[in-house]
Parts: sequence; structure tokens; C-alpha cells
Amino acid sequence: MSEVDEKFVIPLKYAGSEPSVWTEYIQMAIDYKPLNLGQGFPDYPPPKYIMDTLAKVSNESDYMLHQYTRGFGHPRLVRALSKLYSKLIGREINEKTEILTTSGAYEALFSTISGHTDVGDEVIIIEPFFDCYEAMVKYAGGVPRFIPLRLKAVSGRIPTSEDWVLDKEELKSLFNKKTKIIILNTPNNPLGKVYSLEELTFIADLCKKWNVLCISDEVYEWLVYKPHKHIRMATLPDMWKRTVTIGSAGKTFSVTGWKVGWAYCPENLMRNIQMVHQNTVYTGVTPIQEAVAIAFETEMDRLGKEDCFFVSLAKDLESKRDYMANVLSEVGMKPTIPDGGYFMLADWSALESKVDVSSESDQYKDYRFTKWMTKKVGLQGIPPTVFYSTPNKHLAENFVRFCFIKKHETLKQAEDILKRWKTTEN
Repeated sequence: MSEVDEKFVIPLKYAGSEPSVWTEYIQMAIDYKPLNLGQGFPDYPPPKYIMDTLAKVSNESDYMLHQYTRGFGHPRLVRALSKLYSKLIGREINEKTEILTTSGAYEALFSTISGHTDVGDEVIIIEPFFDCYEAMVKYAGGVPRFIPLRLKAVSGRIPTSEDWVLDKEELKSLFNKKTKIIILNTPNNPLGKVYSLEELTFIADLCKKWNVLCISDEVYEWLVYKPHKHIRMATLPDMWKRTVTIGSAGKTFSVTGWKVGWAYCPENLMRNIQMVHQNTVYTGVTPIQEAVAIAFETEMDRLGKEDCFFVSLAKDLESKRDYMANVLSEVGMKPTIPDGGYFMLADWSALESKVDVSSESDQYKDYRFTKWMTKKVGLQGIPPTVFYSTPNKHLAENFVRFCFIKKHETLKQAEDILKRWKTTEN
């Protein structure tokens, strides 16, 4: 290593970081051109009025819509978010001091974790988890403590995400005087688990007992399938004062490329998050925040009605979910039916004898399988071990994650690919 190379190695707090699965698998998608059911975004446009709103804002002559906006959130957007969430959680949220808009939910998570984690603080992460959680905790000097959801025994039916449960005694054992935060994701990516009131209450009681902050990642809050209901952690007794809730316009309006997220919480918790935000991102994109605000204003007028996009999207996705589950079952995989979100885990172990992954050298089976499937079958999924800590990756090696927020034609194409593969292999 040269003198220059030696001096400018990556700082210790980032040591061990590897390129993300998304970087690697996007490149594979470019190179091999499979049908991509890996990444989590729709392959069809959002509602026309949402696109028209951005076009209209972009053509506004008001010069302020094309310049820096308020650093902690565009006024029209934080006002809309305050109106919406004040109604949903049953308390008045101050638009100026209790809401922050961010560069996607990703930045909301980063600013929240960084703003509330000190060196040596323990942070409980429930597995499977979105892969940035662990890295962000480590960058902040925190110590991740992991606990996996485990699939309980199910017979005579296809399992659902409700069948993946926490061991209560194991969770209790993780809480101690060093515990600063627990990160909750409901509905969960990649499982689609929608936590029940009983499960949330158990977690909340531990937070109160040990004075622990709950970072509640609720970006899929509107994508919940009946009879399940999304319960916001901040609405539970005495939890508002110890919860930071994360949201996403990308997931809410199917516009992931707009990169608008937010966090809401009490003012004393928000100050820490604002300090990180103002010294990293500083402010968001003004015209996009304006367009998101108008979209929220439009939907609030029909909130809960059949023509509300939040209602219609979940209804549309439910049929796609069921279609995907049937296809995977027919080819010999064992899907877990998600109760929320737009991802589906499928156990492919019954097909292992029909798969030759000897050409792949990755450590974990799910990586070898998904790479083989991308190259040889022409269908791309994501290896779910990426959503687990190293000691628990074995729990996910027999699974693959597929995204089903796709056109019916795309899902039909996936069906044709899988059935053709099954016929060939048999």
C-alpha cells in the first residue's frame, strides 16, 4: 500500500462497510436483463394528478418555488403533514417544531439515529430489518443488538407474516440500562408483518420501563391488507413522548424518485434530529415538497373513501399479492403472505435439488440462488440475508424476496418464466 493509499483509507467508523446489495444487483440487472422483481418500486406511473401537480409547480412563475425553502420543511408541506397526522394520532402536532421533512425516509432514519445515538448506546434492531439500520447505528457509535422474528410452525395452510413472531423473553433480555433505542418497522420490509396491538403494547411497555426511544419506521403505513390495521406506535399510552415516527412520500404516492420523507415527534426529540439535518442535507427540494403538499391536500379531502389513493392502492396491491403467492406456490416455492407492504418472501428450499449454484461463490445460499436465477432463469429477486445480522443470516438462506408492485403484465411474465423453468427442470 502506498503512502497516499495508507493515509486515506476509509475511516474506522466506516471500516467493514461493503457495497450495498442494491448496487450489485442493479448492475446485474443491467448486465443480464432479467425480469426485475428485486427493487421496491412500481413499473407503472403514479396517478396522473400527482404528475400533473409537479408539472404545474415546475411551471409556476413564483420565484420562491424554485429557490431554497425553509430548512426544516417546506411550509406548505409541514402544514399538510401536521393536519394529517394530528387527525390520525389524536393530538395536535406543531408544524414548526414537531415535524421535519427530509431527503427521503432514508435521511429521516439517518438524522434520527445519528441525533439520538451516542458512543456505546445499545440499539435493538428487530430482524429482518432494512439494511441501512445496522450501518447507521454503527456510524453513530452505537452497539446494535439483534432479535429475529421467527416463523412459527404452520400446517395445512400457507403461512402469513402474522406467523413470524418475537420471542417475548428474548426481547425482554435485550433491554438494560445501556439500551437507548429500539427500531420498529411496521409494516415490515421484507416480511410485510403488521404488528398487532398486543405486540406493540408489549414493546411499548418495555420502552417505558427502561426509558427507551422507539424509532417507528412506518413508511408502508397505507399498504395494509384487511382485516389488518396499521397502529401507530405514537398513539399508544405514554408513547408519544418517546417515539419518533418516520414516513415517506415515495411509498405513500408511489413516487420513490421524488425522495421526500419526514419525521414527527415531540419538540425535545426533534431538536436532536434537526441538528443533524441542518448540518448534512440542510433543506429539501422546494418544488417537489410543494407538489407533495398539494397531493396530501387532495387526498385529505377524501381520506378513508374508496376514491382515496391510500385506499385504492392497497386494494389494487392485494390482488397482485394473491396472484404472486399462487404463482410461487404452483412452482414449488412456499411464500409467506404479507399483511402489508409490497414484498413477499418465498422459501425455495424444496427446489434446491433442481438448482445448480456451483458457478456462484458467495458465502450465503440465497445470494448464490438469486444470482443463478438472474443469470439462468431470467428472473431477479433479492437475497434476504442482507436484512439480517451475521449470526442470524442462516435464518434467511432458504428465502428470496420478490416485489409485486408491478403491472399485471409483468407478474404474468414472471409466472411464465417460473413455469417454463419448472417444466424444463422437471
